[in-house]
Amino acid sequence: MNPYVLAVFLSSLGLGTTLTFASSHWLLAWMGLEINTLAIIPLMAQHHHPRAVEATTKYFLTQATAAATILFASTTNAWITGEWNITHLAHPTAAALTMTALALKIGLAPLHFWLPEVLQGLDLTTGLILSTWQKLAPFALLVQMAHTTHPAIMTALGITSTLIGGWGGLNQTQLRKILAYSSIAHLGWMIIILQYMPQLTTLALGMYIIMTSAAFLTFKMMMTTNLGTLALAWAKNPVASTVAALVLLSLGGLPPLTGFMPKWLILQELTKQDLPLTATLVALSALISLYFYLRLCYTMTLTISPNTNHSMTPWRLTTTQTLLPLAITTTAALMLLPMTPAIMASTF
Repeated sequence: MNPYVLAVFLSSLGLGTTLTFASSHWLLAWMGLEINTLAIIPLMAQHHHPRAVEATTKYFLTQATAAATILFASTTNAWITGEWNITHLAHPTAAALTMTALALKIGLAPLHFWLPEVLQGLDLTTGLILSTWQKLAPFALLVQMAHTTHPAIMTALGITSTLIGGWGGLNQTQLRKILAYSSIAHLGWMIIILQYMPQLTTLALGMYIIMTSAAFLTFKMMMTTNLGTLALAWAKNPVASTVAALVLLSLGGLPPLTGFMPKWLILQELTKQDLPLTATLVALSALISLYFYLRLCYTMTLTISPNTNHSMTPWRLTTTQTLLPLAITTTAALMLLPMTPAIMASTF
């Protein structure tokens, strides 16, 4: 893609998210979401592969449906209550519709079916943008309207997402689909705590973005997209394989890695809110997710790679990837747990 055209699309991507962040009016927020969607679509289809075009079409239809529902719900709210402000979504039907549309936009279960299929059709760089940056604008709206949504809807969405995110990843061999189900599970944790402590949702989203960026960048450097190539990665690049295994365990939420921090704080807050059953369910669902992360680590580190390798030798080629973002995200994904008190003091 032409560098100038790429710069325009990336700038539009940033503009759309910033517009939604800065909006207090539903129409402006909707415009930001639309700019965001329209800017990423050419990036998704840039390789002109049939699978990428299919993924782009699915993504466009899903996002257009969600955006139309948001516009309809906010217009209904303004018609009935006379209020366009995001924080004054007073009508219960409009609030429920908007929550459902935003859940569809970010891929919360049971509205998650598009996410693994779309992510599987993209290259790792565009998949990284879809899994991280594209979550920011909808979450900005969710945090602002957290107090207006019915608690039962958010709890149901959260528990369903954590369970399906763990269950769906068990039988996958494609790394992008596994990361998609990982995304669904993490989003469930964020949504379930949103109504009680929005700051924790922001913290969990930040940690998720750091860990997912580290995972995508590591897989991109190792040039692996499925379990087969991952099993041979140790002979090619032992350091990157070790880092990838630790990042996956961090995504699973094992102490003493960074991923343990948001899960720990969310379970603590759910217990404080006298919700032991909910806390138990999401903690058990984390065990299901941990199983498929451990399966990846087992494949990567404990299986013996063949002595005679008849495949091509990509490890002999010099990487063109900038290693600074990879170094920063992997360090943060592995070592932020001791900083929890300082992070909490600055966030809350």
